[in-house]
Amino acid sequence: MQAMVNKMRGKKGQLKTKKTGSFLAFNCLKSKKAQLKIQQMAFMLMAVTLFFALVGMFVLAIKFSGLKETAATLCEENAMMLVTKLANSPEFSCGEAFDGETNCIDGDKIMMLKENIDAYEDFWGASNIEIRKIYPAEAEKVCDIGTYQGGDCNTIRLISKNVSGFDDKYNFVSLCRKEYIDGDMYDKCEIARLSVRYNYNERC
Repeated sequence: MQAMVNKMRGKKGQLKTKKTGSFLAFNCLKSKKAQLKIQQMAFMLMAVTLFFALVGMFVLAIKFSGLKETAATLCEENAMMLVTKLANSPEFSCGEAFDGETNCIDGDKIMMLKENIDAYEDFWGASNIEIRKIYPAEAEKVCDIGTYQGGDCNTIRLISKNVSGFDDKYNFVSLCRKEYIDGDMYDKCEIARLSVRYNYNERC
């Protein structure tokens, strides 16, 4: 009798062991499925995030490209406006000295400014400012005080830097100076071209 009881208890223990093993195996399988779903969700989130990041970078690249072109256009427009303003600025214009000449640049005043250009180098925000007589057409001769007084030059360079940028913006002006003949003073005006260039890298 005791042997039968022990046998039944053994069978019950085996059943419990089998049930426990099956339960653990089921939980393990369920856990693996849950981990797989979590990994799939993580990969999907990473893919969606990467997609939107790439779209955002593409949109920003287009916008910045447009801004760069706009900035370059504005710089060119500013250079053109500066050319017009310079001819009428107090440092350049003839004022009342030459009988109301329009778009008139006082050559004598410019040469004095050239001698002290270090104080004005960044005043106009330009990298190159040049005035060149266009008639008669001849090889470039840069003016200094000596050649200017002797009339043996045709180009006044106020500011001249080695810069990269767009083409010079220019306007035609009257370049006037005081001359003397037999002790009598008169106004001598010649057609010239006032050119301005910005430093593309620094300002555009």
